[in-house]
Amino acid sequence: MSKTKLYLLPKGMILIIIITLSAWGVMLYMQWQMASLPINEMWVLPDATGQWNTSDFTASYTMWAVMMAAMMLPTALPMVKVFSRACQKKYRTDQPYTLLFIFAYLLIWFLFSIILTLLQWQLHSHLLLTRMMESNNTGLTALIFITAGIYQFTEQKNACLHHCKSPLGFLLNFWQQGKYGAFKMGLIHGKKCLSCCWAQMLIMFAVGVMNIMAMALITLFILLEKTLPINEKIFSVITGIFLCLWGIELLYLYFLLPS
Repeated sequence: MSKTKLYLLPKGMILIIIITLSAWGVMLYMQWQMASLPINEMWVLPDATGQWNTSDFTASYTMWAVMMAAMMLPTALPMVKVFSRACQKKYRTDQPYTLLFIFAYLLIWFLFSIILTLLQWQLHSHLLLTRMMESNNTGLTALIFITAGIYQFTEQKNACLHHCKSPLGFLLNFWQQGKYGAFKMGLIHGKKCLSCCWAQMLIMFAVGVMNIMAMALITLFILLEKTLPINEKIFSVITGIFLCLWGIELLYLYFLLPS
């Protein structure tokens, strides 16, 4: 008689799935609001003469924090899966270690969301973003694409991408004992991941902050970047060239047709 093994996902993996689906649900709802509701019935940025207030900063930060969870948590699944299995072998359970790891990882992106919110504030104040959070300047869009493209060629990018592509190597080099150790490991992985992907997050300013299709494509791109079994330098060079050429084309149009 054959035995059937019922595989149960670790609680940490289930938590990632729940948070990710919830975050995408919130983003889809916000996009629906912007596309369907009258402007006086939804939150938008102040007009050109208005000043940001506390609710504007709070709403903008919340949007970015939810977006970072929606985009980056799926790309952390391979690392969390390996970490969870290692905890099950060492501690005979992955709880609460995996939860602390995930919380620390998200904390890095939530802190980065503060920077994105402040950057959005400045771009909007200088009329480079519309009230609907779309780029209002072709030169800015071109600069973002070129910046993201150039970063793909840097040693820091490749080193951090290599880290994200090597979950077992991460455990061997950065393993720390106990609950506090799990939290610190989450912070370390979050910092490495941020160093790898921060420039790609800026692309949202170029394509429209609430552009759901762009969010999905960037998420898929980062996931493939971290998981495809090819040399990270090759992938980075190809994507870097593509982004730079896109930016250069826009820059050419910018000087021909200044906004």
